[in-house]
Amino acid sequence: MSIQNVAIIGLGLLGGSIGLAVREHAPDVTTCGFDRDAGVRAAARDRGLVGTVCDNAADAVRDADLIILCVPVGAMEQAASDLSQHIRPNAIVSDVGSSKQSVAEALSRALPDHTIIPAHPVAGTEQSGPDAGFSSLFSNRWCILTPADGAEKGAVQSLSDFWTKLGANVELMDAAHHDLVLAVTSHIPHLIAFTIVGTASDLEEVTRSEVIKYSAGGFRDFTRIAASDPVMWRDVFLNNKGAVLEMLGRFSEDLTALQRAIRSGDGETLHDLFSRTRAIRRQVIEQGQDDERPDFGREDHT
Repeated sequence: MSIQNVAIIGLGLLGGSIGLAVREHAPDVTTCGFDRDAGVRAAARDRGLVGTVCDNAADAVRDADLIILCVPVGAMEQAASDLSQHIRPNAIVSDVGSSKQSVAEALSRALPDHTIIPAHPVAGTEQSGPDAGFSSLFSNRWCILTPADGAEKGAVQSLSDFWTKLGANVELMDAAHHDLVLAVTSHIPHLIAFTIVGTASDLEEVTRSEVIKYSAGGFRDFTRIAASDPVMWRDVFLNNKGAVLEMLGRFSEDLTALQRAIRSGDGETLHDLFSRTRAIRRQVIEQGQDDERPDFGREDHT
């Protein structure tokens, strides 16, 4: 099927960026959008995030070939349920959530008779809201689709083609495997960042002003991650708890081994670990997922 009309529910960073990317890279596609926050809708109109900003979700999805839910994963089922009577029978329903098993289950409960293809564009910044979006957010980033077994191949291909038009590299993956991979590459790093920034702010021996004033590069990088949307990340951890807890257990074991190496003066173990992790960083750069600029709290979007 050809995707000609896209409805975006939620006009924050991801929803707004999708709208802007469609306008730039697929100008023949019509976009409608809705956000439950009237202030966000007003800002979306001012920025032209979508072709039409609707005052209710039903109007936004009524003629859509593709509906993308850009809401926190914990709100996914309710958002879909609210739309169930207004979605065209042949429309594709997708999302941008960071956990996929729970989203697939939630959308299936809310929309048992519709075509559901969960998706996760692995892109974003610590910013949120309608002013944060930009059209190049998905350029050379991965978008992972996690269709269920037996999903209509034509619909999967159409959604894949849509994301490719926006500049993304598309990968198909089993939902459970996705959640495990993202627990390692995204969820645990965020959890560590939230924790270390919280620990620093709670230290009695060091004032908060000193933590801020003397922040070195590593801590600045952690604060960038820790500035992410608290509602979104609360829902991610609650909805991907199995994979997160599994990876957190493995991380805790590795951290204990590192404590032992430091305590016993085992420089060889430390050097081996740091050498391996340095090599991983080089591979991230070589695959075009970042560059060599030292501070990744960068304001530009290149």
